[in-house]
Amino acid sequence: MLNDQELLRYSRQILLQHVDIDGQLRLKESRVLIVGLGGLGSPVALYLAAAGVGELHLADFDTVDLTNLQRQIVHDTDSVGLSKVDSAIQRLSAINPEIQLIAHRTALDEDSLAAAVAAVDLVLDCSDNFSTREAVNAACVAARKPLVSGAAIRLEGQLSVFDSRRPESPCYHCLYGHGSEAELTCSEAGVLGPLVGLVGSLQALEALKLLVGFGEPLVGRLLLIDALGTRFRELRVKRDPGCSVCGSSHA
Repeated sequence: MLNDQELLRYSRQILLQHVDIDGQLRLKESRVLIVGLGGLGSPVALYLAAAGVGELHLADFDTVDLTNLQRQIVHDTDSVGLSKVDSAIQRLSAINPEIQLIAHRTALDEDSLAAAVAAVDLVLDCSDNFSTREAVNAACVAARKPLVSGAAIRLEGQLSVFDSRRPESPCYHCLYGHGSEAELTCSEAGVLGPLVGLVGSLQALEALKLLVGFGEPLVGRLLLIDALGTRFRELRVKRDPGCSVCGSSHA
């Protein structure tokens, strides 16, 4: 049940007919893995903690650098040099002491990633490189766990939901294959802070919809964001029957 403090803390979202008491209880009982606590993971972690997701598993092996602070809003100047996981735990605990925070401070290999994904109900990929996204996707397909994937660089962002519980849903590999673009990072190409904040906020929104069970998640749809012109475009994405990750021969 929800105690009096929780009823007061979450009162504004409990008022929504799509959430109500039952939805808030679902959030309290949910376990979520956030891979990456940078520009995308910061708003994801902040909003999911504030919303009352009962257990957040935080995965990042990096430390806070001064150059991160322009966009990674879960960290602050006093956090420079700290583990990003420890920095985030400090902030999230201050925002909501009612939730549980599980730390993954080292890089996740195939086995530890599989275990981390199996331990939760939903995964958010907030990483900044293709190899991690591929590994997270493969683990989510194997464990049949929904994946909310976001990316942002320069002045462009994108977002989609891959839910292997649904037979019609593609996976990340269906969309991107083995990758065709050179690996670029924000340190090489640059990125604007509010853009990653926007994409991360939308990831948090999709996660809440999936956990509570309302609305139409971005399954089979890729949302493209053009920050320069403030334009949004949506593409339909189909599952690839021959996909080497989620195709029928690998199901």
